[in-house]
Amino acid sequence: MTATVFVPRDSTALALGAEAVARAIAAETERRGLPLRIVRNGSRGLFWLEPLVEVATPGGRLAYGPVSAADIPGLFDAGFLSGGDHALSLGPTEEIPYLKNQQRLTFARVGRTDPLSLDDYLAHDGYRGLRRALDWNGQRIVAEVTDSGLRGRGGAAFPTGIKWQTVLEARSDRKYVVCNADEGDSGTFSDRMIMEGDPFLLIEGMTIAGLAVGATHGFIYVRSEYPQAYRVLVQALDVAEARGYLGNNLFGSGKGFHLAVRKAAGAYICGEETALLESLEGKRGIVRAKPPLPATQGLFNQPTVVNNVISLASIPVILDRGSSFYRDYGCGRSRGSLAFQLAGNIRYGGLVEKAFGATLRELLYDFGGGSASGRPIRAVQVGGPLGAYLSEAEFDTPLDYEAFAAAGAMLGHGGIVAFDDTVDMSRQARFAMEFCTIESCGKCTPCRIGSIRGMEIIDRIGAGGDGPAQVALLRDLCDVMQAGSLCAMGGLTPSPVLSALDRFPEDFGPKQRVPS
Repeated sequence: MTATVFVPRDSTALALGAEAVARAIAAETERRGLPLRIVRNGSRGLFWLEPLVEVATPGGRLAYGPVSAADIPGLFDAGFLSGGDHALSLGPTEEIPYLKNQQRLTFARVGRTDPLSLDDYLAHDGYRGLRRALDWNGQRIVAEVTDSGLRGRGGAAFPTGIKWQTVLEARSDRKYVVCNADEGDSGTFSDRMIMEGDPFLLIEGMTIAGLAVGATHGFIYVRSEYPQAYRVLVQALDVAEARGYLGNNLFGSGKGFHLAVRKAAGAYICGEETALLESLEGKRGIVRAKPPLPATQGLFNQPTVVNNVISLASIPVILDRGSSFYRDYGCGRSRGSLAFQLAGNIRYGGLVEKAFGATLRELLYDFGGGSASGRPIRAVQVGGPLGAYLSEAEFDTPLDYEAFAAAGAMLGHGGIVAFDDTVDMSRQARFAMEFCTIESCGKCTPCRIGSIRGMEIIDRIGAGGDGPAQVALLRDLCDVMQAGSLCAMGGLTPSPVLSALDRFPEDFGPKQRVPS
């Protein structure tokens, strides 16, 4: 009987040696003359255990990890192809607490299937949402998405159904669906995991979006630093088109949708939707003034849906299982689930998909295991480099959009970066300003010049200059940037700065010089 072994092809697993592990397994199998099928799956998101190798057994899949190429002969000696015990044994994959205690809706297939096998995708409920959508008109699809309560998973949390309704009602001979896959926030990787681990899910979600609003063409704008995601998407698009899941006549319905992948320009600002559209059109990625909104005048001046990867990847389950199924997860106005990404000074970094309503403390300690250093976690930044810093006193804040807004913070893309008690929060505040100086498109003065002035003020505070006056000046500058910047780049840069000032004021003072 041919055994089946799963070795991830996810970028994190590859960076930790998964390719060498796969080669070692193949070589050892050949040396021993054993029949074996190796499936290159996506990552389960338990990054401290990568490369995580799984073996299919009659009782389910068993996990071993983290596995190195040097471990392979010993694993074979222990009979791991039939689930033999070994020091790296983790038991049934689905019973690992980190995975078992999640609520995986969007990531239900990631790690379980071969990302480039359309048959595997179909065998795990793939394209059921699209088949239902083909029987409905655009208005009914939009109504289902609206009723689900889905909000944009990229940062602003704007209701997806309202955005789609606007594009549906816009009059134009051509409309577009654009996926913002320029995932540039620090500590985020959920978009990449979907693109590498379940690309047909994104393709299906974008196709449904096209049917909903009357768009026949779409583009996936992929971060240039994601070469593996780009390669997987290109291959997946070829497979989908060859099998009739993209093109002029989907399943003989007479309805069509075409999709292409484009590499991003390598700039953080191109994650802003209008700068992204400029870049897609072959121009420099500079923010457009709004209005008009992309929903009415977007790509090539046509009505355009712009959503991020997780937003679009949430659509198939909504169409397949129904809006009420999805809406039953979450709390308040935050419905469904969000893929939280644990990074920074954390013991067990990785992806945790939970319904809205969990707390930071639960993620940091029940899943993350506390800090990697073993020291107390002092601060957490949620929502990327422009997100606010939260103190330990706020770790019980429910993870939902309104609760975070009330705390002067945002969930954003779900990235969570932890810092222990050795962190200097004035340096973190300075980093926010420095990041803005580097990544600003330069179009508006508050962002372009304000960030430079911000760095200078924080440097003066650290040098022992007139502290209270400089802090007041810094707050005034932040107010100007928030009120006067053209887009969220300059408008949100003050968020980490002000949150550090408010929650960690003791860090803003003269710094000790370190002897050279």
